[in-house]
Amino acid sequence: MNNLELITKLEKAGTLTKDEFVQLISTCSQSDMEYARRLAVEIARKHFGNKIYIRGLIEFTNICKQDCFYCGLRCSNKSAQRYRLSPEEILACCKAGYPLGFRTFVLQGGEDPFFDDEKMCDIVRLIKKTFPDCAVTLSIGERSKDAYQAFRNAGADRFLLRHETANEEHFSKLHPKNQTLASRKECLYNLKKVGFQTGCGFMVGSPYQTTETIAEDLMFIREFEPQMVGIGPFIPHKDTPFADMPQGSLDLTLFLLAVVRIMLKNVLLPSTTALGTICPDGREQGVLSGANVVMPNLSPIDVREKYMLYNNKISTGSEAAEGLRDLKERMNSIGYDIAVTRGDFSETN
Repeated sequence: MNNLELITKLEKAGTLTKDEFVQLISTCSQSDMEYARRLAVEIARKHFGNKIYIRGLIEFTNICKQDCFYCGLRCSNKSAQRYRLSPEEILACCKAGYPLGFRTFVLQGGEDPFFDDEKMCDIVRLIKKTFPDCAVTLSIGERSKDAYQAFRNAGADRFLLRHETANEEHFSKLHPKNQTLASRKECLYNLKKVGFQTGCGFMVGSPYQTTETIAEDLMFIREFEPQMVGIGPFIPHKDTPFADMPQGSLDLTLFLLAVVRIMLKNVLLPSTTALGTICPDGREQGVLSGANVVMPNLSPIDVREKYMLYNNKISTGSEAAEGLRDLKERMNSIGYDIAVTRGDFSETN
């Protein structure tokens, strides 16, 4: 079967075998990529029209107990300037974002023990009480099933937890021994069980990644059927063990975004900050690969440069909430409009 036939099979069947995914990824030509991206856009347009959902990203703590080898927030990084936002500061970010049109707020942070289950529930309740028509997404790492249930009961709607890689050996090369793929997967399944719209995902070009591990990622995503998938290129951070590792490929990232859209027709698929970091029009290129979500930064300006997951992470211009007009113009220039809506996942989209 040639690659165009594989892409057609993926569109119709929703999956491929591991060998077929390996063939598609390892032998795809420029024309194969362009075909997949056009098809992905066609599918996204069918399900979402020309609407792009915006999320207000609030990076509320850069303190993390974990020591992931790829992340600038890792606890071993003594050069990081650490900070935490208070509940009042977090709410102020939401108050700044609401009149701009944000109807989803994403609380993202390191695995900071200070923000225990009770504090997180209080923060979620505060936001939901102040903005009852808005969704709250959490991205705060691995917690117990009881904790996830408590967050859901407090009113949180969505949870983002990248699986990072579906291959156990690869996972062990990216994380210390106290972190396991089994635990990560258990958390993801628990999130679904308690009723979260759940997102997984991985970095393209992460150290030691192979075509086979990417195929396993795609197969896991198909099996798990998340409501959201976060895919962006690996970008090294100067104060990590992977400082000298090569950056992930723009073209492969765009192709894999398209593959995920073809596979999961109505998934919520962000065009990530990392894409915008490695390419001036990376955001637009992501949308032109089937993405339908962008996440401008609502964090206080004085902490944005401290939330440095990787080198040169952008936080100004169209990446920033205050640059929303620029973002709207960029989306308009490629035929899309920003939607003022929660932008929930729907089975019937």
